[in-house]
Order: sequence, then structure tokens, then C-alpha cells
Amino acid sequence: MSNTMRVIAVSKSKQDLRTFDYPAPAITKDNQVRIRTLDVGICGTDREICTYAYGEPPEGSDYLVLGHESLGEVIEVGADVKNLKVGDLVVPSVRRPCTEAHCKPCQADRQDYCSTAQYQERGIMSLDGYMAEYYVEEEKFLNLVPAELRDVAVLTEPLTIAEKGLQQVWQVQKRLPWACTELSKRPGHGLKAVVLGAGPIGILGTMALIVQGFETYVYSRSKAPNPKAELVESLGAKYISALEVTPEQLAEQIGNIDLIYEAVGTAELAFSVLPVLGVNGVFVFTGIPPEGEKVELLGSNLMRNLVLKNQAVIGTVNADKASFENAIADLGEFKCRWPKQLEAIITGRHTPDAYKELLQGKNTGIKNVIQFAK
Repeated sequence: MSNTMRVIAVSKSKQDLRTFDYPAPAITKDNQVRIRTLDVGICGTDREICTYAYGEPPEGSDYLVLGHESLGEVIEVGADVKNLKVGDLVVPSVRRPCTEAHCKPCQADRQDYCSTAQYQERGIMSLDGYMAEYYVEEEKFLNLVPAELRDVAVLTEPLTIAEKGLQQVWQVQKRLPWACTELSKRPGHGLKAVVLGAGPIGILGTMALIVQGFETYVYSRSKAPNPKAELVESLGAKYISALEVTPEQLAEQIGNIDLIYEAVGTAELAFSVLPVLGVNGVFVFTGIPPEGEKVELLGSNLMRNLVLKNQAVIGTVNADKASFENAIADLGEFKCRWPKQLEAIITGRHTPDAYKELLQGKNTGIKNVIQFAK
């Protein structure tokens, strides 16, 4: 292996995006694993960082290596690594815990609920990411991927958003008889879910909801026909355009909406749909819109609904180990049910040379991937 490697990095302070030759990393602790990067997915967070709006480099550096949606191959393991071996495929998690002794979530390896905001995130905040030919990581932050998922495993991290959201939904909704308890049926059987947005997180969330048994609708701005609408409907969900159907008409068409899964990151659309959430319903926010977006609300009506209809509104960010494991398992299920549709989510595989256009050019397709190695 060469002593240097190519990375894609950004500097907020210098407003610069470029490639560098960095020293190739080496294992320094017995619990570490050295990994060759195969695929790195590009998401809205990467593109926002490349507008120089945020993204903090590691201490002592002006540049942050990008990328948090990654698939890699193990090429070396430390002496204390127990569950991984050379040749295994792995997906790394993103967030690393804070070091504060009073932060109970981080002390319990639940840094997705960090209470101090002193966590670090690879490729986003204070830690270099995975847009590099190689990286080193502790075994506990890596998730084993079956070889048969090689072509789609880069979708694991975005799918974890839906997995953690659903995990919270099931926990919150234990407050009432809600989930289907028939042994022959999935827990979402008889319940109706609306997904806001038809991007990668929305489409993957739609798949997860269908697998859980929900009657699923996707409410997005673009009019049909379009490629995303066709993909959604080929899964067995119903696509509805927000430009053609108002939220009130949406509720009339569907009936009682049990779950709304927001995957669009736009406050205006999200809060326009919140008032039509059904009795005993739960609304899950996952998007992070730009600060300062104003939305007019009838606060009294919203408050009446929340109280009189026993509704719950929750937000979810990042994901825990269980969410990654569930995502990998669900990708296997998706590949069995919808092999062509799952592959169609990845609309472009590109060499690292295309980084400028992918990160700062026009956003095209559903999910674009930088392929560092085959």
C-alpha cells in the first residue's frame, strides 16, 4: 500500500473544496481496523457543507475530509478485534460520543442522544470522514455487511434514519393499543402512513414502512409522472403530488393518518401536513431545514389536535448500533422484494474526479455515489 492516499476535503474558513494527498492511516490501537474505501454516498448534508455554511475540521486543521455514508473492505485488524476479519465488508457509523461523565447517553454508547452537544461526527464535525481511499476505525463503530449486499450497502446509513424513527414510533405508541398483534401479520398492518418527500431517505423509508405492513403513501411536490413517482408506485405505495392535492384533500383520500414520516427537510410542507395527522397519530421529523424559515400556523388548532386527538410529535437524528443492524437486515429484505427498485435508488456511480460537480453542481438523480475502489 502507498504511504499516501487521495482524499476529498473542504475548508469553511478558506471557502475551498479540493483533493489532497494525505498520509495513509495506520492502526495505532489493538481495537482498530484498517479499511479500504469502496463507495461513499453523497447526501444533502455533504452538499450543504460545500456551500461553506458549516462543517468543522479536526483540531489543528483547516480542512475537513468529507463523507459519512460509506462502504469499505477490511484490510487489516488489530490484535483485540474479535468479530471482523480481512476481506469483510463494513459500514461505519457517524457519531462519536462526548467525554463528559454526566452525559448518560454517551456513557451508555447511545451518543445519538448525546445531552451535551459535545459529540463529534465523521465528515461533519471535528472528525475527518470517509471520502478517502483508506481509513482506520474502532471495531465498535463498524457494522458487518453480507457480501451479497455489496452493490447497495452504501445505502445503509441513510436508511438508518428511517430505522431509528420507526424504532421510536414503536416505543412511543406503546402508550395505546396501536400496533397489529396478529401473529400472521406485520405490526403496521391496518395502519396508514404518509411519507413526506421522495428523495433517498423518503424512498428508503417507504420501503421500510411497507415491510412493516403499513399502507403507505408518498406526498411530494413534483407532479407525476416522474421517475421517483414511478419508483414509489412500483413498490406498492401511492404517490401524491402536493402541487395537485392539498393536505386536507390528502386526508380525505386516505382516511385517518396514523403516521407521518417527514423526509423532505422543508418546514413549510411539513407543517402544512401536521394538522391532518389522525387520531392517536404520530409525526416523525427527520429533516433539518435552514434556519430562519418562517411558517404561519394556527397554533390554537394545532394544540387542540395534539391534546384532543392524543397525538405525538417526535424528532430523530443520527442512529444507534441497532438502527444500523436493522438497516442492513432490511436492505437484504428489500433486495429480495424489489431488487431493481433498490438498485435504481443509486442513479450514478462516479470516480473521485467528479467530486466538484457532484458536491457543488446541480443536484441530479436520487443518490449519487463516489466509487473509490471496485
